[in-house]
Amino acid sequence: MTMTETFAQPVKPALDRETALRLADTEYRRFLDLLRSLDSSDWAKPTECTGWDVRDMAAHLLGMVEMAASVRDQSRQTKAAKLRHEQRGGLLIDALTGLQVDERADMSPQQIIERFATRAPKAVKGRRRTPGFIRRRRMPVLQDVGDRKESWTFGYLIDVILTRDPWMHRIDIARATGARLALTPDHDGIIVADVVAEWAARHGQPFTLRLTGPAGGSWSRGAGGPEIEMDAVEFGRAVGGRRAGDGLLTTQVPF
Repeated sequence: MTMTETFAQPVKPALDRETALRLADTEYRRFLDLLRSLDSSDWAKPTECTGWDVRDMAAHLLGMVEMAASVRDQSRQTKAAKLRHEQRGGLLIDALTGLQVDERADMSPQQIIERFATRAPKAVKGRRRTPGFIRRRRMPVLQDVGDRKESWTFGYLIDVILTRDPWMHRIDIARATGARLALTPDHDGIIVADVVAEWAARHGQPFTLRLTGPAGGSWSRGAGGPEIEMDAVEFGRAVGGRRAGDGLLTTQVPF
């Protein structure tokens, strides 16, 4: 998609609804399993997200789960984040995530785990309950993706981004702590394939891509394009802005 097309037509989810919800449920479960596997010392370890340690990242994800689980809390967090944004400036998403971390600053790791365990199933149900006419609606605020702004539908946020976000943060935490990162073709492979399809649509160029590991696969389009071979997780980190990339890998995909 070109920048003009991005503005003219808001980004929509490519995944079918049932697949999106299945991925959401599994990703929440895997994120919870990862939190439960951490040692007490792991929670204070810094992550690749500037200023956040593991505990901060878990607090943010808990905040996102609670937004998805409750329309009332979604409204409350949104209003509070907008006020914070007006007072402090910067990006609205940073105001929201900062609010989520600050509001849970007094929670112990065990409290975060227990709360996540009770709210994550409700978050899946909340995402399922969102009616089609809402999911098709354009979000009122343009979203920052790399060096540009673009429009999303609520469905793209609900069905795609709310699953990609914990997936990427699960990788962040595993890298920060050395914890085992659970990866399977039927879950992570589908998330990666969706990212690849969107990445290809965003840059619109010919390519051959071979991704290794349990979440990997092979894709190509056209002739004469670059041949890229790398680990599937590292591909996600590159197009998600976690690590440097060159050529087509500079095309960012939102997480």
